[in-house]
Amino acid sequence: MRTAYLITGERSEAEDLLQDCLLRLARRWPRVRSMEHPGAYARKVLVNLALDARRERSRRQLELEEPGAPSTNGVGESSASVDLRADLLRALADLSARQRAILVLRYFADLPETQVAEIVGCSTGTVKSSSSRALQRLRTALGEPVPEQRAETRGNDMTRTLP
Repeated sequence: MRTAYLITGERSEAEDLLQDCLLRLARRWPRVRSMEHPGAYARKVLVNLALDARRERSRRQLELEEPGAPSTNGVGESSASVDLRADLLRALADLSARQRAILVLRYFADLPETQVAEIVGCSTGTVKSSSSRALQRLRTALGEPVPEQRAETRGNDMTRTLP
């Protein structure tokens, strides 16, 4: 449920996504039960469902969204942490579905890059670059300083002499 919520950004959507995932798993239960890692297969089904249905959900979410609606999940939290949480959820919602799925699987589910790549259906390099870009977008959206990247010169030195 947590993974579905972080991917969708909305509890009701996460519940629907999780229900669809569990239905698909139930239909294939004899095969899933005999798998070495059924949890990994379940995550892959969940991510695929989320990525496939993203366009429709985003359209409905924009139509139904109430700007500035208070969060009911932050009972007992300080005002600053509720604001930060809301800002983070908004920033996550602005990412593409694939970037959000990669961040959720990599940093919230704490999966290695190779497993995230397998679940999302891309290369490990794509996971690295997508997560880097997504984290940079989150930092920018949250007003945090973005770490400067090192400028390296690889053979571009004009003073170098050729053999």
